[in-house]
Order: sequence, then C-alpha cells, then structure tokens
Amino acid sequence: MLNYLWSFLILTGLIVGSLNGHIVSMSDQILSSSKEAIELCILMFGIVGLWSGIMNIAVSLGLTDKLQKFLFPFLSFLFPNLKNQKAMEYISTNVVANILGLGWASTPSGLKAMEELQKDNPQKEIATNEMCSFLILNISSLQLIPINIIAYRNQYGAIQPSAIIIPGIIATCCSTLAGIIYIKWKDRKL
Repeated sequence: MLNYLWSFLILTGLIVGSLNGHIVSMSDQILSSSKEAIELCILMFGIVGLWSGIMNIAVSLGLTDKLQKFLFPFLSFLFPNLKNQKAMEYISTNVVANILGLGWASTPSGLKAMEELQKDNPQKEIATNEMCSFLILNISSLQLIPINIIAYRNQYGAIQPSAIIIPGIIATCCSTLAGIIYIKWKDRKL
C-alpha cells in the first residue's frame, strides 16, 4: 500500500512540476538530493562500522554481560512471567545496544528475542504480553546517546551536533517511563 502511495505522490509532484514549468529546478533538486543521500549513507556506514566495532569489543571484554546482569532486575520487573532464558538474553542484549544508541546493532537481537518469545506463544496469531511489552520498550526510544541524530546534525552543519544529548536523555526518560507505566498498567488489568 505504501509503495502505491509514494509512487502516486512522486508522479503527481513530477506532473505538477512539469506543468508549472519547473522541470529544470526539479531535475536539479533530484540530482542534489541523490548526491546528499549517498553522502549520508557513506557517513552512516562509517558510524555503524565504528559503533558495531565498539559493541564487538564490549562483547569480547564481557562488558555487555555485566550490563545485562545489571539490567536483569529491571527486565525481571518488566517481564515477570518470562521463563525463556534465551529470550531474556536477547532482550537484554537489545536493551544494552539501544541504551548505547546502537539501534542498528540492536535489531538482530530484537528479532531473535521475538522469535524466542514466539516459540512459547500458545496462540501463534496473537502476540503475548511479553511480546507487546518488549515492543513497547523498544518503541519508547530507550537510548542515552543518540548517535544517529548526532551524525545527522553533523552532516547538515549544526554548530554543536552533540547538544542533543541532554534533551535526548530527558525525552528517553519520559518516553521509557511512560512505556513502563503503560506496560505495568496493562499487566495489572489482565
């Protein structure tokens, strides 16, 4: 459905721009936007490589295991009925990567966590409370260092790209707290 919507919007924009005599400025804009997209992809590729490497170093040094043990009481509070230890490991790895602002590195562990949670699901077509809680926790934008936003701000010439850190931490605390309150409120109703 979204493919059709985007195709319609792009074609409509091209037709209206052509009819209004702006075809030259449209083609210039398309070319400059394409160049900008490639530059942004190259920048993000470097950042992903750097932070994925740091995450691998943290894993090999055992730092992620220590963070996972530190997070275990918090995760046990959020997932009191979760008995699948493999799922809990994937969830904690996902949370650690998200806290460090490594959304790209958290995706594989998030998918593995959902696969493990699905194994224990008696009704395969309906998500369990644990699956919904995990999704809400991820949606709450749980991160301390918003690496991608800092990179985007740097790419587009912000004077202080890292000035977003404090507002980001405040937003993360508020959204994650709201997510946790919602999770516990829904758990209590069930």
